[in-house]
Amino acid sequence: MSCTIEKILTDAKTLLERLREHDAAAESLVDQSAALHRRVAAMREAGTALPDQYQEDASDIKDMSKFKPHILLSQENTQIRDLQQENRELWVSLEEHQDALELIMSKYRKQMLQLMVAKKAVDAEPVLKAHQSHSAEIESQIDRICEMGEVMRKAVQVDDDQFCKIQEKLAQLELENKEL
Repeated sequence: MSCTIEKILTDAKTLLERLREHDAAAESLVDQSAALHRRVAAMREAGTALPDQYQEDASDIKDMSKFKPHILLSQENTQIRDLQQENRELWVSLEEHQDALELIMSKYRKQMLQLMVAKKAVDAEPVLKAHQSHSAEIESQIDRICEMGEVMRKAVQVDDDQFCKIQEKLAQLELENKEL
């Protein structure tokens, strides 16, 4: 299974696009649930604050309530149940989107970690090779320097031997010269 950087980047971009789509969908669901919450609150407020806010409509509602209070209550109960069911569905959908988002993010983090590890390995390899080649060069230069040092020691020793021989010969010649 070959994994190229381009493929990883393409997959990361795809995951990012999906993440944005899921984020937008989650925000839409949150907005919808907030709107439903406001509607329910408005319905509650309308039920409790009616006499204070709408005096002229209150008499009409009282008249209607005399005729069909049971029907109105059952309709409201049905609407409330529908809203509660829709709210539960929205919460389930929101949780599913959050789970999907967590899964996507974990995969994204895993791929980014793999990408970073691969990049470090790729970045470190040329440095390691250069270091090894420099080490080999330094070792060969050290060997050459050691060889040159050995040659110089031998040359110094030969030179010292020659100097001693010349000194002896010179002393011998001086001695012979004095005797003559």
